[in-house]
Amino acid sequence: MRRILAILGAVLCIAAAADPAERLPDPAQEARARAIFQEVRCLVCQNESIDDSQAELAADLRKLVRDEIKAGRSDQQVRAYLVSRYGEFVLLKPAFSLGNAVLWGAPFAVVGLGVLLLLGNLRRRRVVEQDDLSPEEAKRIAGLAGEGEE
Repeated sequence: MRRILAILGAVLCIAAAADPAERLPDPAQEARARAIFQEVRCLVCQNESIDDSQAELAADLRKLVRDEIKAGRSDQQVRAYLVSRYGEFVLLKPAFSLGNAVLWGAPFAVVGLGVLLLLGNLRRRRVVEQDDLSPEEAKRIAGLAGEGEE
């Protein structure tokens, strides 16, 4: 029974894989291409890699990656080519850059600024509440307190 399930699983994996005519003849190159497929975003599906996507654009991107690898480009050169052509959004895990740091850090900076403004506002309120009364205010309060006792 396990053997039948294993064979069925293998057949389904082969059926789900790309058309054999699209594959590179060199298994090492095909393995490199498949690794890059997992890192590249399908621009139609947006949250799927081109390896998982069935969109036509994903198939075009897979062909483009295979062509670049077949031409002898390194993995880094293939990624750089895709980024230059489609922008950094094409990568599922974009490289760290100042622009990305600003995007990730901006919400924390805004929250931090809000907290600082809130603390400053609370501190100003305490200072106003703790100010000493002027002699006129003290005399007036004493007069009001004396009226209430009668």
